[in-house]
Amino acid sequence: MAHVQVLPEGRLSYGMQLPVQSQSTIYAESWEAVAGAEDLADIARTADRTGFAYIASCDHVAIPRRLADAMSTVWYDPVATLAFLAGITERVLLLSHVAVVGLRHPLVSAKQYATLDHLSAGRLVLGVGAGHVQEEFDALGADFAGRGPVLDETIDALRAALGPEEYPEFAGERFSFSGLGQRPRPVQARIPVWVGGSSPAAVRRAALRGDGWLPQGDPRGKLPGQIARLRQLREEAGIDDPIEIGAITEPLYVGEPDWETGRRTLTGKPDAIAESLRAYAAMGVRQIQVRFRSRSRDELTDQMAAFASDVAPHLNS
Repeated sequence: MAHVQVLPEGRLSYGMQLPVQSQSTIYAESWEAVAGAEDLADIARTADRTGFAYIASCDHVAIPRRLADAMSTVWYDPVATLAFLAGITERVLLLSHVAVVGLRHPLVSAKQYATLDHLSAGRLVLGVGAGHVQEEFDALGADFAGRGPVLDETIDALRAALGPEEYPEFAGERFSFSGLGQRPRPVQARIPVWVGGSSPAAVRRAALRGDGWLPQGDPRGKLPGQIARLRQLREEAGIDDPIEIGAITEPLYVGEPDWETGRRTLTGKPDAIAESLRAYAAMGVRQIQVRFRSRSRDELTDQMAAFASDVAPHLNS
């Protein structure tokens, strides 16, 4: 199968998961609780202007009470969020990181994401993952226990439904469709699919079905082994196309903070941060997802601009 690349060859690109749109206590900053559309718009415009490869939005339909303290219930819809931001940006790619596509029939997802690609002039990257919240699946009548095989088939069905044909055809164990037309078609001849997750099944899925891999926060020490496994699986399957391997970096703060940014945060001079991040490229990573510590929207956009002007030029030196 042909794979599609959207990042520049031979370079380490950088993108970011948007704040505000998902507010898990693991990573949300305190200022996000009262933030909204204006903040998201400013951050997205900053990313667009300063050379970020993509902005990303998560996907949860509903959070059960047992998880709400940790996850919160703030999870914007990714299609609505990315479509809103598509209208006020020009070049930055729009990534679902990740869409839990097993919650919906593939034709529903295809309609949403084809429209998003059409409206954004071909800037969609479809990131997909299996999901982990059983109550969400149960409420929507989706198969939680079988979510791995469901995701595999859904990816295959979406490949057909997001292809160039107005009347796509697919026949699988769970889904089949033919003679049903969907327009508008995507602008891109083939939508890039990046597969999320770090379990053995997720790595296999990314290797065999993905144009890219979005690991779920693997620490640096684990990444080389995971990447080697991914490449081995592709080689065994006879897939020799390049794959856009990602990594989520440690939290970042460009400069010397005068506040407590956390012990894992990479701080300091731009060239030192760049040197640390170049280690990802040496492992075979092609895009890093960066996250900045911040106490306000303005501090975040200042950090983004500082990273783009002072750190990014050294990522590939």
